[in-house]
Amino acid sequence: MKVRSVGILGTGVYLPEKVLTNADLEKMVDTNDEWIVSRTGIRERRIAADHEASSDLSIKAAEMALKNANLTADQIDLIIVATVTPDMSFPATACLVQDQLGASKAATFDLSAACTGFIYGVSAASQFIATGVYRYALVIGVECLSRIVDWEDRNTCILFGDGAGAAVLGPVEEGYGFLSYELGGDGSGGELLKIEAGGSRCPATAATVEEKLHSLSMSGREVFKFAVRVMNNATEGALAKAGLEKEEMDLMVPHQANIRIIESAMKRFGLTKDKVAINLDKYGNMSSASVPVALHEAVQENRIQKGDHVVLCGFGGGLTWGATVLKWSQEEAK
Repeated sequence: MKVRSVGILGTGVYLPEKVLTNADLEKMVDTNDEWIVSRTGIRERRIAADHEASSDLSIKAAEMALKNANLTADQIDLIIVATVTPDMSFPATACLVQDQLGASKAATFDLSAACTGFIYGVSAASQFIATGVYRYALVIGVECLSRIVDWEDRNTCILFGDGAGAAVLGPVEEGYGFLSYELGGDGSGGELLKIEAGGSRCPATAATVEEKLHSLSMSGREVFKFAVRVMNNATEGALAKAGLEKEEMDLMVPHQANIRIIESAMKRFGLTKDKVAINLDKYGNMSSASVPVALHEAVQENRIQKGDHVVLCGFGGGLTWGATVLKWSQEEAK
């Protein structure tokens, strides 16, 4: 069976209007701008409006991605939504997006890999296209993390923001598109980053709400050490599978969690700032939305040209990690 080359045909984003600055956070918890910036690199983040859920953010990002790919919703065969903040436990947010977009023939499912979600999503979607099962897929990374943050916990509430990024995948000319994937997981670290209540292990009760067990909890120091190690290792693995040296990387699009983690990767691979997409100062950590939003902005800023080697890499709760290498060929759908 001949395997098709698969690439990204169009990208899109949606970022809520409300901006929450470090100065705003100073009025909410015991913190300050200098402390946040020096330790994380974050200056502000976006917060979804009360009427906005993850599906709403997804639809707007998807509409932009479809327009940029010169496709209509009824041409999409598959929708994958990567998120840890779905509208509800079920139906899948992807189903709600399908209905609102009018993508009536698309198969749909959600994917939960936390901050690595978008990378897992494009890795999965590309296999359907490469093998000829489907032609066009829509992958969305979206989060409304403001809904699961404990706004009295100064160690976590400063980190996260809301947003959505989308990509349309489809066939591209041979030799271009996704060249390799490096995915991994380590469930033994699941306790380091989690929401304890709300599932079958610990159903919602008045007590779980009172004890804030429905809010995100994180062992920051341990997650930091894990992130530095696995993001670099995943990137090295993906480059090796693609037959590339680190010097051949034209742009790295890393998960936007902490500037120190990104700087570690820059040092490891000898990258200057012009070869790394960084936007966490504006948006904070948007989990699965971080990578697609940063990728879209790089495309809009003409930082990626045809033939460039682009690496998407990240890590997240689970614990999970992943990287993928593309030889860029953004072109209109055929």
